[in-house]
Amino acid sequence: MTTAKHRSAPFPDQQPLARIGKAVMARLDSNPHVHRLPVDQAHIYAVGAFLDETECDALVTQIDHVAQPSTLFAEDDLKAGYRTSYSGNLDPSDPFVQMVTRRIDDLLGLRSELGETLQGQRYLPGQQYKQHCDWFHPSQPHWKHESTHGGQRCWTAMAYLNDVEEGGETHFTHIGMKVTPQKGALVIWNNATPEGVPNEQTMHAAMPVIKGFKHVVTRWYRVRPWK
Repeated sequence: MTTAKHRSAPFPDQQPLARIGKAVMARLDSNPHVHRLPVDQAHIYAVGAFLDETECDALVTQIDHVAQPSTLFAEDDLKAGYRTSYSGNLDPSDPFVQMVTRRIDDLLGLRSELGETLQGQRYLPGQQYKQHCDWFHPSQPHWKHESTHGGQRCWTAMAYLNDVEEGGETHFTHIGMKVTPQKGALVIWNNATPEGVPNEQTMHAAMPVIKGFKHVVTRWYRVRPWK
C-alpha cells in the first residue's frame, strides 16, 4: 500500500483505470441497494447488510486462524507503528471464501481474476493503520514488481464484520469523513479519478480501536489479472 509521504510522479495505467472506473460506477449507480456517499472528491459507495450475521462470524473465525502482524510495502513505516493490526489472506480454495469473493465481484461487475486474495484484518484496542492510499506509487521500489502482477489497484471493497464499541472508524482524512463500522456493511471506493489518475482524496486511515475489537475483510482489484 502507498503511504502519505509518496505523492508525486506520473502514473501508468491511466486508460484502464478510467475505463474500469466508468464501468463500475455505472453499475453501482444503477443498483438501488448501493448508496453513494455524499462527497465530491472521490467515488465512495456503501451497501448495508451485505453480509449476514452468520457470514460475518464465520469470516471472523477464519481471520483469527490466519492473522499475523500486518506488513507494508514500505517497511520503514512499520518502525514508526504505521500499521499495528494483524492480517492474513483467507484460503481462496475454501468454498465459503469463494462465495463471498464472487458476491463482491458480481456487485462491482469485475472479473474475478482482477481481484487479489480476500484479506482479513483484525484490530485490538490501540491498534490502527495510519493514513495511506491503496494505489501504488510508481516511484516506490515495489512498483516494478506490482506493474507486472496486475498493475495499478483500481477499486477497493471492504466489509465490516462486527460493530466496534468505540473507535475503529475508517477516516478519509483528506475529505474529512469518517465511516463507523457496522456489522455486515460493505464500503467500496474508486482509487482513481474519472480521468484515470490515482486519487489522493482516497487517503484513509483505520482509526485506533478504543474499546472492543474490529474485524474486516478487504478485496483489492487491479487493472489486469492479478498473479
